Amino acid sequence: MKQKETLSTTPLKEQHIDLSNLLLEEMGDEHKASSVETPLRADAFDISDEEKIAAIAPHFKAIMEILGMDLKDDSLRGTPLRVAKMYVKELFQGLNPANMPSMTLFENKFQYNEMLVEKNINFYTNCEHHFVPFFGKAHVAYISSGKVIGLSKLNRLVEYFSKRPQVQERLTMQIGKALQTVLQTQDIAVMMDAKHLCVSSRGVKDDSSNTITTYFGGKFQEENTKNEFLKYIDIND
Repeated sequence: MKQKETLSTTPLKEQHIDLSNLLLEEMGDEHKASSVETPLRADAFDISDEEKIAAIAPHFKAIMEILGMDLKDDSLRGTPLRVAKMYVKELFQGLNPANMPSMTLFENKFQYNEMLVEKNINFYTNCEHHFVPFFGKAHVAYISSGKVIGLSKLNRLVEYFSKRPQVQERLTMQIGKALQTVLQTQDIAVMMDAKHLCVSSRGVKDDSSNTITTYFGGKFQEENTKNEFLKYIDIND
């Protein structure tokens, strides 16, 4: 989406509005990504998971206290530590390359040269702009170049890239490019159909819309192959 044409510099100066902050907020609302790679600092893994949990917990405690919550209450007392563990060990464990699933390939002994489609893979991730969930179904396909992979590994790869703050376009491309590398073929297709809580629970509060993104490589860029894939995954099923 293009920037709103009403953002002129003159009234912004008069109102002393920080243009950079305004555009950053708009970028978040429009769900734009800065790159295909997840933005990470060079020292992202210099400390252990346990050290990260210990550092995050007091920060989340401070957020809750600023919001006015009483952390002496039995229900809330353990929340900062629970959230810190959830962030590091569950929701965002895919940030760490050490958690990449092993992807063993096997010889295609059956000489199966047709399209293989794995549809309706559930995924659950978090929008990097607002840190609220978006979730849905992933559909992936490939045509073997002589190697095949266990079906569950396709699910695990989707899960791995989902377990980090994400933008749907980036998530789709990361899965597609990783599959091309792992399967040693360009013939990859990925479609993701998701509902974003940053759209339905805040902002425009539209609870009826879904977002669809695709990645087509190799033979899947050809109209006939692409249409065959789309027929198999018919998202109205």
